[in-house]
Amino acid sequence: MTAAASTIPDPRLAFARIGARGRERPHLRAGGSLHDLSALTPDITGAWLAAGGMTEAVEAWRAGALPVSTSSAERWGAPVATPGKIVCVGLNYRDHAEETGAALPSEPVVFMKDPSTIIGPFDDIHIPRASVKTDWEVELGVVIGAEARYLSSPASAASHIAGYVVSHDVSEREFQLERGGQWDKGKSCETFNPLGPWLVPASEVPDPQELALRLSVNGAVRQSGSTSRMIFDVAHVIWYLSQFMVLRPGDLINTGTPAGVAMGLPDQPYLRPGDVVELSIDGLGTARQTVVDAPLGEGDR
Repeated sequence: MTAAASTIPDPRLAFARIGARGRERPHLRAGGSLHDLSALTPDITGAWLAAGGMTEAVEAWRAGALPVSTSSAERWGAPVATPGKIVCVGLNYRDHAEETGAALPSEPVVFMKDPSTIIGPFDDIHIPRASVKTDWEVELGVVIGAEARYLSSPASAASHIAGYVVSHDVSEREFQLERGGQWDKGKSCETFNPLGPWLVPASEVPDPQELALRLSVNGAVRQSGSTSRMIFDVAHVIWYLSQFMVLRPGDLINTGTPAGVAMGLPDQPYLRPGDVVELSIDGLGTARQTVVDAPLGEGDR
C-alpha cells in the first residue's frame, strides 16, 4: 500500500475499493497481491455481499480467473459503497465512559450517523465551520452481510456479519453535547467517518473480541485499547439492534471507542488543521488522515 506507511501488516484475504471518488473499482487481496474484481461486480455493495459475492470472488481467484491489479498507487475509497445506514454504539468501553464522566450504560447507547460521512481511509478530514472540539475515535466497524430482524439470541449474530473494518467515528463534542438535541449533529459533519482500507471477511477474524486498537495524532499515541474491553460485545450489539431496527446488507455498525479521546485528556488537544491521525486495528490494517479546514460554502461566495 503506497497511500500511507502501514504499521500493521495487510490482511491475508480482504476486499478494497480503489480509484477516484465515485469511480472506485472493487479489488480482492489474496496470495499477497491485489486482484481486480470489475469482471465480477461493478462495486462492493450490500446486494453483492448478500448474494455471496465475497465467496464467488475468492473462488474466482483460486481458479486463476482474476487479473493482478496495478491500482495500489491510486486513491483508496471506503471498502464498501455507501451503506443504507450507520448505527453507532456510544460509551461501549468502560475506560472511555469513565474518562468522559458518564455512567456505565445498562443497555447499549445507540445513535445514527449520516452515511454520507463515509470517506476513504486516506482522505482528508474537514474541520467544520465554527468547530472548536473536533475529536477522534478509533472503532471496530462491523459490516452486515445478511438481513437481521429480531434475532433470537446473540449466538445467531455471527451469520449476519460480512466482515470487519477500521472505522474512524470523528466527533465534534460541542455540537454533540453542548448545543441541545441529540448527538447526530456532532457526528454527521462532512468527512466524519473515514473507513478502511480493508473489508476483512468475518471468516478471517477468529475472535472480534481480541483485537488491539490504536490511534496516534502527529505521532503521539492517544488511544491504545482492545475490543476485549467492550461492555457489550459485537454479537450482543447486533442482536440488540435487531430488536429495534432491521439491519440490512451493507449497513455499518460502529461499536465504540476505548479511552484516550481528546475530550478525556487533561489538555483536551482537539484536532486542528494540519494534524495527522493514524489509526489501526490488528488484522484489519492502518488508515491515515490529514485534518484540513472545511471548504467554502454558499454563504462565502
